[in-house]
Amino acid sequence: MKILICPDKFKECLSARQVTEQLKAGFIRALPGATYRLLPMADGGDGTVEALLNVIDGHIEQVVVRDPLMRPVSAQYAISADGNTAVIETAAASGLALLKKGERNPLITSSYGAGELIKSALDKGCRDIVVGLGGSATIDGGVGMAQALGVKFTDALGNETGPGGGSLGMLYHIDRTEMDPRIKDACIQVACDVGNQLTGKEGAARVFGPQKGAKPSMVRTLDDNLLHLSRVIKEELGISIVNLKGGGAAGGMGAGMAAFLGGELMPGFNLVSQLVDLEKWIRWADLVVTGEGKIDTQTAYGKTPAGIARLASRYGKPVLAFTGAIEAMDETLHEAGFSAVIPITDKPMTLEQSIKNASRLLSEAGSRTAEILRMALFFSENQVKQEEDNNGTNGAGKDNTDPTVAQAYIKFSHQPVADNPSKDSDNDISKQAKSAASVNKAAKPSGNCSNQ
Repeated sequence: MKILICPDKFKECLSARQVTEQLKAGFIRALPGATYRLLPMADGGDGTVEALLNVIDGHIEQVVVRDPLMRPVSAQYAISADGNTAVIETAAASGLALLKKGERNPLITSSYGAGELIKSALDKGCRDIVVGLGGSATIDGGVGMAQALGVKFTDALGNETGPGGGSLGMLYHIDRTEMDPRIKDACIQVACDVGNQLTGKEGAARVFGPQKGAKPSMVRTLDDNLLHLSRVIKEELGISIVNLKGGGAAGGMGAGMAAFLGGELMPGFNLVSQLVDLEKWIRWADLVVTGEGKIDTQTAYGKTPAGIARLASRYGKPVLAFTGAIEAMDETLHEAGFSAVIPITDKPMTLEQSIKNASRLLSEAGSRTAEILRMALFFSENQVKQEEDNNGTNGAGKDNTDPTVAQAYIKFSHQPVADNPSKDSDNDISKQAKSAASVNKAAKPSGNCSNQ
């Protein structure tokens, strides 16, 4: 039996890599003879570097940049073995996790550090840059990011505007004459973790402002300022960003990436799954296992587990999703493609207790689930044998049995199954695609990317 384990992170708890390892540890106790493939996933937010690091055969680059309050902070990103490709998470420099709760104020927080990460990648010689948006502490439309790359933003008196979304309302002129010239020759692919537009009811300020520390009055100001920014960009640069899908990602940084840097916006899950060749491994698997910290009514709208479930349903593959909390109706989840959604908690507990014990809970939930699967396979095997005995076939007619029974007709042993689409026998399939060239070939948007 071939089992693909491809979850997203459990936010503020376990990374996607840690989730895959704990689930495998649980499954292998009950199903030691199965072949496991581990594929940590991401949707463009935090965890994207980890998900793609082995795919590009990369190494981690450490650099000091500015945090959302313009203080020095150490951040990291990945560079491919050939030095041409960089994978960056804007949250590493501009993330909400870098601030204490009392410091969260999107009127003054800046995405400047995210621009410094891009500049560092350019300094290292990278020309293909994958930027994951998500988890930001900012709502400045990517203005801070662009300032770090040489773009000047001034008010009506010619003074440079200050950091943060609160100063966008004073913007009068955008000058790109001193922008880093290497940007024009770079291929910038932007993985958006959400599809929200820049402004309005579903815009960056109204939807994500409160979690970034914005009070209701601040939300209105920020939304108005983002609308003003979009009008100035239209007048000065001739680019319309107000209705751009994904433009509201990372506090409007999606729109800024497109307007100032010519970045190509893509749904984060689509980009990451393409780069890690997820579809190939789903075709390979008999069972797909995924999950994330919370599965709710929003899961079906672009989150990683739902994307995996939809892809698996094309090939008729069952999908199990593990989660810390379920806040959705069963019917909704089944329609999204999940065969079953399994909570990891084993008794009533607080969120703090669940987070503290997440590793153990995941492993034990995986073990319980795998034990049920083992029993189901045992009974299916016995049913097939009984039917053969009744028909006097002694196994000669296996090919004519019901396909679902035939698929379950598996004998488990302590020897792993040798069936593997790769020559590499390593259990972590991330390590079987170590080629930056494959990344560049997999997802080439238009513009600068198509000319390289």
